[in-house]
Formats: sequence, structure tokens, C-alpha cells
Amino acid sequence: MSNTEERPRSEGLIVLLVGAIQFINILDFVVPMPMGPDLAKGLGFGSNQIGLVGGAYTAAAAVSGLVGSFFLDRFDRRKVVAVAMTGLVLGTAAGGLATSLATLMAARIVAGLFGGPATSVSMSIVADVVPVEHRGAALAKVMAAFSVAQILGVPIALELSRHLGWRAPFFVTAGAGVLVVGTAISALPPMRAHLQRGGHVPFQEALRQVKEIVARPIVQVSYLTTAVTMAGGFILIPNISAYVQDNIGYPRERLWMLYLAGGIASLASMQLVGRLVDRYGAFRIGLFGSLALSVTVYVGFIDYPAGFPVMALYILFMTSAAFRNVSYNTLASRVPQPQWRARFMSLQSSVQHLASAAGASAGSWILGNTPPGQKLLHVDVVAEICVLLTLALPLLLRAVENRVNARDRAQGAAPRSALAPS
Repeated sequence: MSNTEERPRSEGLIVLLVGAIQFINILDFVVPMPMGPDLAKGLGFGSNQIGLVGGAYTAAAAVSGLVGSFFLDRFDRRKVVAVAMTGLVLGTAAGGLATSLATLMAARIVAGLFGGPATSVSMSIVADVVPVEHRGAALAKVMAAFSVAQILGVPIALELSRHLGWRAPFFVTAGAGVLVVGTAISALPPMRAHLQRGGHVPFQEALRQVKEIVARPIVQVSYLTTAVTMAGGFILIPNISAYVQDNIGYPRERLWMLYLAGGIASLASMQLVGRLVDRYGAFRIGLFGSLALSVTVYVGFIDYPAGFPVMALYILFMTSAAFRNVSYNTLASRVPQPQWRARFMSLQSSVQHLASAAGASAGSWILGNTPPGQKLLHVDVVAEICVLLTLALPLLLRAVENRVNARDRAQGAAPRSALAPS
């Protein structure tokens, strides 16, 4: 960056600050899912409806991501993050005041409306600051916020819910958000270099650019890859806590240990995967992760062998998912040009959250309940769909990677304009 006002003390500091923001964002998003059975009992709805809670958040995030794609590139990224995270904290606190499934979903909608833009702009900050040569490692560190949220946040939230009631984790997350977001925003430098590269445009021009972006084959395949990844994951993920407790008999008092172990495994594997993607490419690493995840889902949710350790199952699930997710996110970061990166990522966030909502809602529709406190039904059907979508991912990764590499080679020989067809 030529503007000294915007030059950070170091790339590492920016990545650390964005990671802190993402920690609160992700914690707010992931905590209600392992707490799902507690929420169901506290508010009186069936455990097969847990996916609707996650779906409400992701559907709202999809809408805000779509709307935000028209104007996010017109502002200082630091200011956008400040507004988005403030709204997210308020929505999180509102979740602790819910009195029914409907009011809980309403609070999650508010959180999702602000959480979606916070994610896309945070990732844009990293992509703006970190060169592509080692962006995979940087994104892996930011994505490690997901693992840290599981290692620290989810186990604590589960124990707070068990001892103080299901409302406590919402209030504690909101309070932590005030502290972490305030610190991070005060330390982040202004982020306006993208405006000098053409990010600040009128609405009509933004609309034209959005249409051109979406019309590009490389973007269409990238967004399809996003949709398949997220739908395949979220048809199953919101129901894991209820499944291991009700169907396998894993004790509620040890649930925090399960998510702690899974988070540690995910954190360790993400750091390794980031370097492997930078060295070997997204397709090869994503292929390995997709195959490993498919085998894990089959063993754990379709043909579960009696006595197979639940802890081992969840560690394998989180590790293989990390291989898949880091590969896909790193490759997606290479698709846009700098001056419309936030717009592209906002649209991608919309696709991501809409697909997550569709997957979570489909899971709730397919699943059934025996009498309260007993097993979820049709888990095998949900898992089979998860496997099919996961196995489709490597083909899409290959298609995106080939197009990105071909475009980069062409631009290296004769650079094209930012919105030239790919």
C-alpha cells in the first residue's frame, strides 16, 4: 500500500485483530448449535427443529450480504466492521431474552443481519493486506478463530448453560463482544486503499458491476462451490449435539470435552492445511479433505459401529472438515480483483449463508423425533446427502482452480481491466 496512513505495523497484527473480531462473530454463530438440546428443552420445541435456529441466522446473513454487496466497497472497512459488530452484539444479547422458538429465531435474525457483513469485510481486510503468496497461511490463522471459539467458547458456554441456564451464554458472549470488538476496532488502522482503486462508486454503477461479476463463469463456479460446501455441512452440523446425546448416548455433562477436543484438532490441522494449500494447491488438499470427511460421516452417522468412540469420531470430523474448508476459502480469495473484493466476498457470504440456511432447514424437515428426550429419526438420510455433496466438491475445486490459474497466467502476460470477462 502506498498510503502510509493505512500501512499497518505488521501483517501479523492485522491478522490477529481480524481474528479477534471473527472469534466473537463465530462464537455467536456456533454456540447455539451444540446448545441446541438445551434450547429445545428450555423453550419447549423438538430437537429436530434445532436446525431452524441456525437457519434463521444464516438466512438473515444471506440477505444482508446481498444488500451489502452494493455499498460495502464505498466505505472504510474499519468503520463497516465497527457498525456490523455492534449490531451483532445487540442481536446476541437479545437471544438471551427469548421466550419461545419464534422470539429466539427473531433474535438470531438480527444477529445474522449484522454478522454476515462482518464476516465478508473482515476477510476482505486480510485479502487486502496479505499478498497472495502466503494468504493461505494468513486465512488459516483467521479461520482458526473457529477452532479457538470451540476450544474456549463452546465448552464454557455448554457449562454455563448446564449450571446457570441456557440464557447465560448469550449474555456472556455479548459482554465479551463489547470488550473484544472495542479493542480491535480502536487498534485497526484506517482501511481506505481500496477506494483509491475504484471501490467508491454510485449505486447504479455498483449494480452494473455486481451483474458483471455474477455473469463471469469463474464467479459462478466459485459460488456454486460455496453453496455445495455449506449446504453439505449444515444439513448435518446443527444436529450433531442432539445425535450424539440422544442416539448414541453421549453424556451431557461430558459434552464440553467433545467440543474442546474437536476444536483443538481443528486448530492444529488448520495451521498445517494453510501451508499445504499454499504449496500443493487447493484441489489436492480439498480432495483429501472431502474423501476423509465422507468416510467419517458414513462411519459416524450412517453405519455407526457399536462402541466406536464418539470423541474419535468428532475429532476426525473436525480435522477432515478443516482440510476441506481451508482449501475452499483460500481458493475463493483468489477469484476477485482488489477493487471489488469486498463486493465479491459479500455476495459470496450471501451465497454461503443462504446455502447454510437451506441445508439446516432441509435437515430439520427430514429429521423426526420419537417422544421427547429420545432418538432423532432419519439421521442416515441426512448423512447420505452430506456425503453426496461432499464428494461433489473436489470437481468444483478443480474447475475453479483451473480457471483462476489460467486467468492469472493471462494477466501476467497482458494484464486486463478489473472487470474484464474471465
